[in-house]
Amino acid sequence: MDVQRKTYVEDLDRSIYDVKDEFRYSYKADKGLTAEIVKDISRRKNEPQWMTDFRLRSLDIYNKLEVPVWGPNLDDLDIDNIVTYVKPNTDMKYNWNEVPEDIKDTFERLGIPEAERKSLAGVGAQYDSEVVYHNLQEDMARQGVIYTDMETAVREYPDIIRKYFMTVVPPHDHKFVALHGAVWSGGSFVYVPKGVKVEIPLQSYFRSNAPGAGQFEHTLIIVDEGAFLHFIEGCSAPKYSVNNLHAGCVELIVKAGARLRYSTIENWSKNMYNLNTKRAVVEKNGTIEWISGSFGSKVSMLYPMSLLKGEGAKAEFTGITFAGEGQILDTGAKVVHAAPYTTSNINTKSISKNGGVAVYRGSLSITPNAYHSKATVSCESLMLDNKSRSDTIPVVDIRNDEVDIGHEAKIGRISEESIFYLMSRGISEEEARAMIVRGFVEPIAKELPLEYAVEMNNLIKLELEGTIG
Repeated sequence: MDVQRKTYVEDLDRSIYDVKDEFRYSYKADKGLTAEIVKDISRRKNEPQWMTDFRLRSLDIYNKLEVPVWGPNLDDLDIDNIVTYVKPNTDMKYNWNEVPEDIKDTFERLGIPEAERKSLAGVGAQYDSEVVYHNLQEDMARQGVIYTDMETAVREYPDIIRKYFMTVVPPHDHKFVALHGAVWSGGSFVYVPKGVKVEIPLQSYFRSNAPGAGQFEHTLIIVDEGAFLHFIEGCSAPKYSVNNLHAGCVELIVKAGARLRYSTIENWSKNMYNLNTKRAVVEKNGTIEWISGSFGSKVSMLYPMSLLKGEGAKAEFTGITFAGEGQILDTGAKVVHAAPYTTSNINTKSISKNGGVAVYRGSLSITPNAYHSKATVSCESLMLDNKSRSDTIPVVDIRNDEVDIGHEAKIGRISEESIFYLMSRGISEEEARAMIVRGFVEPIAKELPLEYAVEMNNLIKLELEGTIG
């Protein structure tokens, strides 16, 4: 067998994401990060004093914390050259026809609001630093469901926001969360009342268009007792020759007996530093389900965390990453079992090609009182050539003996024995290799919400094609 033969796996087709719209805006902050910039952002948003004070405290924390050194190298990320706030040339609209044509065309290309018309209960669209469109189906509103942008939530639901805002992910957690606390803009607020089942998903889509800018949307979701919600988040950006930054924050609160399914598809361009922070607090008999697909960015550091706070709480994490040339995707999941009879299951897969680097970095903690807890971790990596790299860095911290823990990690290349077996059944070598890659991806890919948006179909389809050469 010719050892030079190999499988060719195409990169994701980014043509619809890399279309650059003319850079138009009504306001753009100066580069860098100062107290004056932070106060100006707050003033332009007409925020209450407590939020301005919160931003300034976060800025103070940011200036005191060091950049994390345990992950990918971030030396090329210069905050002094990042614009932290870009307001598009429109206010938020509730009627799609009122959105400016250039912005509307962008979201139409990505399948929004086609997806809304077909199978979403509500949709929000953010363009650079502000939400430009938001809509919720009337029957959801009649049931008491709240779904709006964060700026509106700060004004109209101040008691709830002040009680929960950045309590699940506090600013002192790490430097880029503190940065987020200082300059956050846009994002979504969702509240699902007790016992309400939102059977049709809600979706927010975040589009970064400005070169050399940061996007810092904040998502806060509260699913009250016995309620259910599926929330879908999509992200993309065109590629520029300068670095962009995404440092969003997601806070999820799952009350007793509630269930939240949170699906994310991220397809940032290869000049993007994706330093997102996501965390869920789950109360008694509640369930959090994370579905995560990471296919873009220059560097990603993303580890959704589940804090199982109540007895019988559950967490499921299903993730897939695809690292190509010039990409370092450092991703994984964290779970803290902080109560008895809690359960977690982490299942991740990664593919690396053309020198891409895929890292699984996970943390599993069992506290002394979390007896009779059960946790399983499975992470598998597939390297498609000799230039690529894959690492598994798990941390397991168990503080009591009455637990059931399982951990499995596999890193490998396509087996020549498997290729030979399939070829002996009359399948060509190139198709055999492509079949193996498709089979590797399929168990997780099927969990992704393909049916809800054209954009997600374009993202997850890996365009596997076997060739010889």
